[in-house]
Amino acid sequence: MNNMSGSLAQYSEIYWGWPIAVYLFLAGLSAGASIVAVLISKKYGKENYYFKAAALIAPLAIVLGLALLVLDLGKPLSFYWILLLYNFDSVMSIGVALLLVYTPFSVIYAVGAFKNEITMLKISLFDVISNLASKLSSLLEILLFILGIGVGAYTGFLLSAAHKIALWNTSALPVLFLVSGLSCAGAFTLLVGVLKDKAKRQNDIAHYLLKFDFFAIIAEFLLIVALFMVVKGASTSGAESVVNALSVNSLGLMFYIGVIGFGMALPIILDLSVLKVHDFKREFAVINALFVICGVFLLRCYIVYAGQIFI
Repeated sequence: MNNMSGSLAQYSEIYWGWPIAVYLFLAGLSAGASIVAVLISKKYGKENYYFKAAALIAPLAIVLGLALLVLDLGKPLSFYWILLLYNFDSVMSIGVALLLVYTPFSVIYAVGAFKNEITMLKISLFDVISNLASKLSSLLEILLFILGIGVGAYTGFLLSAAHKIALWNTSALPVLFLVSGLSCAGAFTLLVGVLKDKAKRQNDIAHYLLKFDFFAIIAEFLLIVALFMVVKGASTSGAESVVNALSVNSLGLMFYIGVIGFGMALPIILDLSVLKVHDFKREFAVINALFVICGVFLLRCYIVYAGQIFI
């Protein structure tokens, strides 16, 4: 349907709605958080709020996302058929295989990150897992870094496999989803870390994440431009899809105001102002992180809906 005005409620041909957008957001956040946790661990060690925040966000986000996905199937028990009937020509089957390996590893890594806190609980099972995570820490980090890249890109491949949908059928989409997931994870980690580090003893890590997010947002913007250019040049229908998707309609406003304005332009301005001083105001970092998180979520919603509406 190519009607370019009005609200999203008028479109009846939406098969993948907000639950899928939320799942793609949470999966990307989780994958990005695993990568961010590994990067912080290598650069600043594990005894800081930021590392623990990223390590905890990863399993929580993916478990919530998978639970939402299973419930959205309508028949949740049919999810088990996907686990049993593998088809490695299917992007979804490959994604499920990735998630089956990634999810337990992210949980084990998170338990290891909170080893000292878990020891106080005196629960033998958690003690065993945390000790295992400590012994296999280096191996887990290598695996999670690689799997994080795979899961982050998979969220884009899942959509790009739909060949009939011009806005999705591009190799730029998996890279865009991976980079935006990293940006969101950096912002979420910054948000939790800054709120916990009230004494500002770990400002160097906050500065690192602000720089990380600044460059991730720049890369994200360039990838969005590349995505539209590739789709527009691929076919006549692709060019029409791009023109419609970028028109000033309800989705266009979501893109220009939510994704570009609040999700990219304002965070870049805040990043540049905050990075000038070491002893920055926590409020600026919190607002910056919230803008980035909202922007990435709206990007997922925009891509999911625009792809189906402007075929």
